[in-house]
Amino acid sequence: PRATAARELLLGVLEDLSQEQLKRFRHKLRDERVDGRSIPWGRLEGADTLDLVKLLVHFYGPERALYVAQKTLKRADVRDVAAQLKERRLQSLGPSSPALLSVSEYKKKYREHVLRQHAKVKERDARSVKINKRFTKLLIAEEPEAERARRSDTHTFNRLFGRDEEGERRLTVALQGPAGIGKTMAARKILYDWAAGKLYHSQVDFAFFLPCRELLERPGMCSLADLILDQCPDRKAPVQQMLEQSGRLLFILDGVDEMLAPEPGEAMPCTDPHEATSGARVLGSLLSKELLPTARLLVTRRAAAPGRLQARLCSPQCAEVCGFSDKDRKKYFYKFFQDEWKAEHAYRSVKENEMLFSLCFVPAVCWIVCTVLRQQLQRGQDLWRTSKTTTSVYLLFVASVLRSAPAADGAQLQRELRKLCRLACDGVLGGRARFSEEDLERLQLCGSKVQMQFLSKKEMPGVLETEVTYQFIDQSFQEFLAALSYLLEDQGAPRAPAGGVEALLQGDPELRSHLKLTTRFLFGLLNAERMCEIERHFGCTVSERVKQHVLRWVQDQGQGRPRAAPEGTEEILAPQGTEESEEEEGEELNYPLELLYCLYETQEDTFVHQALRGLPELVLERVHFTRMDLAVLSYCVRCCPEGQALRLVSCRLAAAQEKKKKSLMKRLQGSLGGSSSRATTRKPPGSPLRPLCEAMTDKQCGLNSLTLSHCKLPDSVCRDLSEALREALALAELGLFHNGLSEAGLRLLSEGLASPQCRVQTLRVQQPGLQEALQYMVGKLQQIPALTTLDLSGCQLSGPTVTCLCTTLKCPGCRLQTLRLTSVELSEQSLQELQAVETANPRLLITHSALDVHPKPPKVFISAL
Repeated sequence: PRATAARELLLGVLEDLSQEQLKRFRHKLRDERVDGRSIPWGRLEGADTLDLVKLLVHFYGPERALYVAQKTLKRADVRDVAAQLKERRLQSLGPSSPALLSVSEYKKKYREHVLRQHAKVKERDARSVKINKRFTKLLIAEEPEAERARRSDTHTFNRLFGRDEEGERRLTVALQGPAGIGKTMAARKILYDWAAGKLYHSQVDFAFFLPCRELLERPGMCSLADLILDQCPDRKAPVQQMLEQSGRLLFILDGVDEMLAPEPGEAMPCTDPHEATSGARVLGSLLSKELLPTARLLVTRRAAAPGRLQARLCSPQCAEVCGFSDKDRKKYFYKFFQDEWKAEHAYRSVKENEMLFSLCFVPAVCWIVCTVLRQQLQRGQDLWRTSKTTTSVYLLFVASVLRSAPAADGAQLQRELRKLCRLACDGVLGGRARFSEEDLERLQLCGSKVQMQFLSKKEMPGVLETEVTYQFIDQSFQEFLAALSYLLEDQGAPRAPAGGVEALLQGDPELRSHLKLTTRFLFGLLNAERMCEIERHFGCTVSERVKQHVLRWVQDQGQGRPRAAPEGTEEILAPQGTEESEEEEGEELNYPLELLYCLYETQEDTFVHQALRGLPELVLERVHFTRMDLAVLSYCVRCCPEGQALRLVSCRLAAAQEKKKKSLMKRLQGSLGGSSSRATTRKPPGSPLRPLCEAMTDKQCGLNSLTLSHCKLPDSVCRDLSEALREALALAELGLFHNGLSEAGLRLLSEGLASPQCRVQTLRVQQPGLQEALQYMVGKLQQIPALTTLDLSGCQLSGPTVTCLCTTLKCPGCRLQTLRLTSVELSEQSLQELQAVETANPRLLITHSALDVHPKPPKVFISAL
């Protein structure tokens, strides 16, 4: 009602102005700046009375627009109308609130408040450190340039809310990545840099940090206005005026994965920022843009959100947080230790362990490694074990806590940790991250050492009194300890949570996506060496039954899933230039990759080999492979059993790389030719697929069939694949469908196929164009030792290419038995040449519609005659 009254007052006053007065009013309004903003002259010039009212309300809000209009009327020398407006405003709306006129002053006060509140961040061990001294730049890859990662400097953060390809302003940005990759720290740094005036200075007046988990567990009802007021330094904040300018607000929602997917019967979205309702409804309405649709949102989430949760987000611009570069890993060590000698010693000892160093691109893992190293350096020790997976690093941290206790307290600490594991698991399965004092008292953990090591205390305002809650120092620790609980037995009696491991593994993958990390940790703990460490550190037996149960569960995943199409019908011919819809990418499509991550965590070749027996065909669709994804896939391929098939469909193979600039010296050397002699002997750089190609050549690899479809293979991939074809002893079938191959790429593959060591028996190629390369390939057929089936369906074969093919087929050394040419347009001359080859070689079966007009009678019919 107040907004409506304000609009009516404005309209009534401006309608009383003459054309000359209205002209002066527009000119003076152009120079009227409030909170650093003014209406552009392009929108004021020629605006009539209604347009002016709309512009005033849009730029300044209904009530503040009255103040701006009154001030402008005075400057335009229409003082009698300005006095009328003031009198009418007092009659309709009452005295002006002091807060109404002090938004710009409050903005400065709020920024100073944010700088004080967020100057320090708590680390996982509850130590407070200055954010500017601890924050280390991360690699961030923005779509659609996901293969090029930039370091997270001010320029990169400013780009997040830039304009899209259509020139529209981005309103929702999703920072996504796996657990511990640094999403929350990056979000806090963005808030801090905004308050310091480094980010979005002319775009955002107020920014608010809202942890989703805390809001979802907040007791009672609240409105968005209440949440904003809670962030302010006092209760006198001009909240109404902030909300009227919602386009200049930024909400940072940390951890939207905690939001449950909307149910069919869920309440209608909230559209009123003053409506008291549940925290979940407020957050859901912000995400869906039903509430403050013009406000900016920055959300953090783990990887891609499940399908139904994804529906809450309104056209998000996605940016992948890729962790530390090699350079920034070293910087983190120096910032952590703050002692040059210790930092250098620690960094060198970790870099010597190649697997452990590669894992340190994840900030959470880097923190754990540094924390353990600090403890061991204090005791004069070095990092003595080889840690290959995230699970082993987390177990290393837990072991360091146990070893730090006096020998007399060891047994007590072991019992407390087992209880803490059960608490963690109950919380993970029940979707709880906060625990009350009663929860800890029930398990006799109040005041214990594990409480101080693994739990942080927090006081939250309750309905009647302050509520004390506890949460794990990091969510990933809760998930690790939850996984550990399934393997622990106490004095011979199983201590796993109710429902056993089935409660963790069974069910719809999308509905249990929040259990992914716990499941990965469980697989990692099944490694034989890890199990021995658990027995040694916890003083209890570890059940082998869990390992066998998990193995059977993996093997069962292959049952009921669609298998590959029958031979010769794998690919439906797609029109040239067809692109897969990226919007269809979902959790279900990536589920096989998640399963491979679980197997990778075990680092036990025999277990992976047995598990993959139940998954004879692995199909990965629309996956944007990261460097870690390819490492995981390569490991599983190396361990796969005989007869394994792998299909990559519409996958992006370019792993994200840091965008680097050449130094001035290197550029000068290049321009002067100073390194030309070395350049001629330098080995070509490896492709993203090189780890997979190397895995295929491993002696224990049983990969029988490889299919690459719509994957846009550059020449570097073809070069590595060509080398693999020479040594992959188990590979008998290769399919290449619409991969955008170049002439040079197909020639490289032909060289590999023609190698005497190549074992490929079936080759399927569907690629429009490339006449010269196809002619080169068919000319090599007689040199391919094991090839018996060639499928060129969907290819464009020119007359000379068919002539070359027929000449090769007539050679005595050609062992081809089947040639498929489905949907290939052939001239009359080419058909005659193929018929001649078929007549000369009765053992060769050529499949083409024009050659099958008079099919041969079946053997049963002949015998009957």
